[in-house]
Amino acid sequence: MKHLNLKLAMASALAITAGMAYAETTDITIGMQLEPPHLDPTGAAAGAIDSVVYANIFEGLTRFAADGSILPALAESWTISDDGLVYTFNLHSGVMFHDGSAMDSEDVKFSLDRARAEDSTNAQKALFAGIASVDAVDATTVRITLSAPNGAFLFNLAWGDAVVVAEESIADAKTHPVGTGPFTFTNWVQGDSISISKNADYWGTPAKLDGATFKFISDPTAAFAAVMAEDVDAFPGYPAPENLPQFEADSRFQVLVGSTEGETILSTNNKMPPFDNVKVREAMSHAIDRQAIIDGAMFGLGTPIGTHFAPHNPDYVDLTGQSNYDPALAKSLLAEAGYPDGFETTLKLPPPSYARRGGEIIAAQLREVGIDVEISNLEWAQWLEQVFRGYDFGLTIVSHTEPMDIGIYARPEYYFQYDSAAFQQLMEDLNAATDPNARSAILQSAQRMISDDYVNGYLFQLANTTVANANIVGLWENAPTQATDLTAVYWND
Repeated sequence: MKHLNLKLAMASALAITAGMAYAETTDITIGMQLEPPHLDPTGAAAGAIDSVVYANIFEGLTRFAADGSILPALAESWTISDDGLVYTFNLHSGVMFHDGSAMDSEDVKFSLDRARAEDSTNAQKALFAGIASVDAVDATTVRITLSAPNGAFLFNLAWGDAVVVAEESIADAKTHPVGTGPFTFTNWVQGDSISISKNADYWGTPAKLDGATFKFISDPTAAFAAVMAEDVDAFPGYPAPENLPQFEADSRFQVLVGSTEGETILSTNNKMPPFDNVKVREAMSHAIDRQAIIDGAMFGLGTPIGTHFAPHNPDYVDLTGQSNYDPALAKSLLAEAGYPDGFETTLKLPPPSYARRGGEIIAAQLREVGIDVEISNLEWAQWLEQVFRGYDFGLTIVSHTEPMDIGIYARPEYYFQYDSAAFQQLMEDLNAATDPNARSAILQSAQRMISDDYVNGYLFQLANTTVANANIVGLWENAPTQATDLTAVYWND
């Protein structure tokens, strides 16, 4: 009898162990370097918000696929009028928000009207400025009328800033987001982690994971330790590229190196003297050794850029030669601009390691030509307040991970405050153009214009480096938008 009890106890223990193993492989822990300031993607510019909520919690009419193409999301189909002004979207029926309320055309109308409203706080409000009206035709039909044709409209609707939200729950979205996606918000432990759970009532293809935890680890050394100890299962945007060879040599892990939409730039306050002088900006661009920054800060990962455009895009123009490293020319241009002895300025850096590490290298390079830089390391919320909203900076370094975002140069109020009527006209022409060849020509002209004006110091295209458990399937290799899309991720045990 004792032997039987022992066998039963062993069987029970095995069952429990198997259950625990099963639980471990239906959940995932994701490392993140930046904690989002809040969780409303329609109310802030921080890419860390989309890293958690894009496609997981919130959905729009369209969405980005892993390869950057545009897919239907809440809209199952659409038609476009011959004049390109009227888009009629057919919504999936039976879609529910996480609080159990129905999602219908009125929610789409509310979301887009809110995004384009005069008092909108949407960071990409300009994407919706061309909407003349949004009409809820019936529960599953939405008609959007544009004031002028916009060849990028379906693309714009795929941004995280264009997700569909409900009027009843949006007020609490910063701390308790309610969307329509395959995962629901569970918990946020400030300074530590955010948890999401599988949505059992999801309208579409259900998630394969039961849940996920996003763990905030800002320090690269701590990130290395957490991955090696398998405390996190995957770390998209892994912040310590010098460790990648060690992970590649370890069979427990897989290393994914892809591209991003992240143009990493030395952002310049174009209205602050002396940066309001194009010769000063040109001089600064020639003081920068891009490859030294890529090698020193990114351990060789990154593609040099000479304009604000992704090198993997077919319309990319290589303009790096226009701002080649030439310290002697930089000093000469500074003298021509009236600064033979250089000048002093500020360099305010957000937390990502590309900024902190790159900033030290750039500061040393600028000092070589007489530009004395005072470095300030800011937390993300401080950076948004001082730099992005307050214009209180001379220089900063940031990676613009939004997709195809050259249009930001047409916004004089944008934080680097570039005001060019010629560029603004180019963007109007681009929006009106539907012919692919015409759009390509305009995009190439736009790249050349901001390169000629030396609006910012163009450094490199950020690589997408992910370290993950070797048994995880479905993570994005490339990052067509800043997101950790878990909708198709699973464990292959």
